[in-house]
Amino acid sequence: MTEYDLIVIGAGAVGENVADRAVQGGLSAVLVEAELVGGECSYWACMPSKALLRSGSALRAARRVAGAREAVTGDLDVRAVLDRRNAFTSNWSDAGQVDWVRGAGIDLVRGHARFTGPKRIEVTGEDGTVTELVARHAVCVSVGTDPKIPDIPGLAEANPWGSREATSAQEVPASLAILGGGVVASEMATAWATLGSRVTLIARSGLLEGMEPFAGEAVERSLRELGVDVRLHTATERVTRSEDGVHIELGTGESVTASEVLVATGRTPRTGDLGLETIGLTPGDWLRVDDTLQVEGFDWLYATGDVNHRALLTHQGKYQARAAGDVIAARARGLAVSDAPWGTHVATADHATVPQVTFTDPEVASVGLTARQAEEAGYDTRVVDYEIGWVAGASVHADDYAGTARMVVDESRGVLLGVTFVGPDVSEMLQAATIAIVGEVPIERLWHAVPAYPTVNEVWLRLLEAYGRPGAEARTPA
Repeated sequence: MTEYDLIVIGAGAVGENVADRAVQGGLSAVLVEAELVGGECSYWACMPSKALLRSGSALRAARRVAGAREAVTGDLDVRAVLDRRNAFTSNWSDAGQVDWVRGAGIDLVRGHARFTGPKRIEVTGEDGTVTELVARHAVCVSVGTDPKIPDIPGLAEANPWGSREATSAQEVPASLAILGGGVVASEMATAWATLGSRVTLIARSGLLEGMEPFAGEAVERSLRELGVDVRLHTATERVTRSEDGVHIELGTGESVTASEVLVATGRTPRTGDLGLETIGLTPGDWLRVDDTLQVEGFDWLYATGDVNHRALLTHQGKYQARAAGDVIAARARGLAVSDAPWGTHVATADHATVPQVTFTDPEVASVGLTARQAEEAGYDTRVVDYEIGWVAGASVHADDYAGTARMVVDESRGVLLGVTFVGPDVSEMLQAATIAIVGEVPIERLWHAVPAYPTVNEVWLRLLEAYGRPGAEARTPA
């Protein structure tokens, strides 16, 4: 039996940050990992998915600019794209991540972790070896999520792809059916259609439904231009796999046949086999936490990242991890949370100021509340839209630049509640919007944040000008 101040279950990007901050705060820490150190983001999510998308994005960007367009004489080298993706995952080797963990002064135990009681963990290695760990101060669960397989007859038996298979496939499927209309579905439809697969996207609702309506509309147009067969507001009734592929029966009476089917309809927490019942929690549940990331009803248990269901995004999970590591270190030393090192203290940004980028073409970059969300929350709002292509910097950036910017203003306080950009390369504009919202920068002060000319960021000036003219470019929330 080995004791540590902190045990972190899950050595992904989130778990690594919890342990690192706790060690910097003077604690001893151990990471427990059943798979690859570095986790989902490094090997099956953020990094490989964006690597798959980037080559096609770069090629389309070149074709949007005269001079570069004429120089582009070929199509993508698919094998080179897949090899580049493989390089970003270190060919699914975690040796470099393990070196980082050791260099940070964090111990690592490989195997599957299960609670055996309060602050007590049993780790079973691949060879059956059992290691018992005890935490002096805290245990943090950072195990992430798995794809949620909807209850559609035959779907589970059809051996569908999840996000892992979609981002790690070594060959382009001749055809791919995607169930879902969210970020993963939209990005993977973009990636695999660009790489030559015949893609059909089937969504029970609309596309990117939690975002501003014009975002989903723009992405839908783009997917259709890429050759994707987009079927929205369409139910899937049954799925079967045979020697000639996967057969999908739709609520419309039609059917789709594809080489593979990808399920991208949500996530479920990896808490089913953690021994939660030994500490009074229900296996398979999300772990609900307060703003210090402490699990409700416990003074020693924390949960960070997707598993707490606050914001299922890597950057938000790492933000939570920094706060949790600082808080655990402070409490272990008998300090108040407000005296935690680094000043992170608590995680509050994942309530309403979550930045997110959907790496489709066009990109969708958003932070804060949509117009509808703000209205439903009872704010006195004004919505201002501006076509990004009207900005001089956008016309230089790409010929026939098409995109839309929206800001949602809290009229009672004169501050921004939400901003959405849709267009080429708008992801690089998002941090300014995030700062404006998190910092509650008054509109009157934003006038003095002068955008450089000619850049796409000049859209900020145009949005403010439109806001300053009552009625100009303002729209009723869709």
